[in-house]
Amino acid sequence: MNQTRTFMLLAAMTALFMGVGWLLGQQTGMIIAFVIAVALNFFSYWNADRIVLNAYRARPAEDYGDDARVRAYREDVVRLAERAGMPVPKIYVIPVDQPNAFATGRDPQHAAVCATHGLLSMLNREEIAGVMAHELAHVKNRDTLTMTVTATIAGAVGILANIAFFFGGGRDRGGGLALLVVALLAPIAAAIVQMAISRTREYEADRIGAEIAGNPLWLASALQKISGQASRYENEPAEDNPATAHVFIVNPLNGARADNLFSTHPATGNRVARLEAMAAQLGVTSLGAGARRPGPWG
Repeated sequence: MNQTRTFMLLAAMTALFMGVGWLLGQQTGMIIAFVIAVALNFFSYWNADRIVLNAYRARPAEDYGDDARVRAYREDVVRLAERAGMPVPKIYVIPVDQPNAFATGRDPQHAAVCATHGLLSMLNREEIAGVMAHELAHVKNRDTLTMTVTATIAGAVGILANIAFFFGGGRDRGGGLALLVVALLAPIAAAIVQMAISRTREYEADRIGAEIAGNPLWLASALQKISGQASRYENEPAEDNPATAHVFIVNPLNGARADNLFSTHPATGNRVARLEAMAAQLGVTSLGAGARRPGPWG
């Protein structure tokens, strides 16, 4: 059902993009819009992971040597990937104090998972494992590619809408007014569709991630801690690149630049409730023993 809904939402996003192209130049405008979309998606397909990793100054986990926190993080990602029956992704650490994480890559064979300094400092090992199982679920479901395509099309809609806004006034009064209205509404519609796709994929990744980890309460506890702390720390790279906010496990934007008007993440309470219900069905009643991480990052 979620896959069907995602396909329908992507189709709606594409139709919106092509529709704006038609309004700008009818058949010629639609063809140009199509060519732009193909070019952008081709580029993002091959390069999106490197772009995102560079934007967040992500460092390979190997660079941290024998750091106990990072070593345990690497070991758990390897173990979880093997349990999920998928290739082990590249493992990175992001030098940001905000507790958060994301996955990127076009497919399971070319994937990477990232955890921030804050995540490794504030969560215990089981909670971190729950978060990384969630990210591996995104990779396994190929959500990373889906969200890249979604973001690319949404960005293209915004570009066309700006063109329509600046050049729509040159038409006759009726047609120009209609074009200006579309120029104002199209980015909002694209954001809503992007938000719906992201929320659909987050719920599914929560479910599959809990199955991979083996204990839904690990992720539930992690989400509560992350959501409670994330807004207290500014994630500067995310604020500079708000279009990538949807890749994180929780919203990384603190609203300092009013970029989080449309949240791409479900409410944490709803996610936790679903995970707790899943745990009850499995007969899981506790997190289990968890070794705490060493102290805060210096």
